[in-house]
Amino acid sequence: MEAARAQARFVRVTPMKARRVVDLIRGLDVDEASALLRFTPIAAAEPVLKVLESAVANAYDQTGAQRDSLVVGSAYVNEGPTMKRFRPGGKGRAFRIKKRTCHITVTVDDKRTAGASNDAASAEKRASAGASKGGAR
Repeated sequence: MEAARAQARFVRVTPMKARRVVDLIRGLDVDEASALLRFTPIAAAEPVLKVLESAVANAYDQTGAQRDSLVVGSAYVNEGPTMKRFRPGGKGRAFRIKKRTCHITVTVDDKRTAGASNDAASAEKRASAGASKGGAR
């Protein structure tokens, strides 16, 4: 199965706060990640949960994959545009407020293929690292 992906763009949450939430769910089963997000008392958990549910729905639509066979593959947060606003200060000054936005991306994989691809990638890394160290002199 090819990985199903969902993305939410221009979310009004700062990227640093959203990354705290996304780091919690990376690599978990979809049901476990969903339960964790529902009870996480951070405001960024709600948009991340919506993106996760959208990725699960995309996986079902594209490949017919069932929810219990999915795992969160990659999940990352990129910085979006920053809206600049001004707040009046004393003595005629203005203080800038940065309202940051972010783009949240979540990818879900099948449990069987996610583990196999990670094992193959790590084995390939080890092989290339051993060859580059100059084992035979």
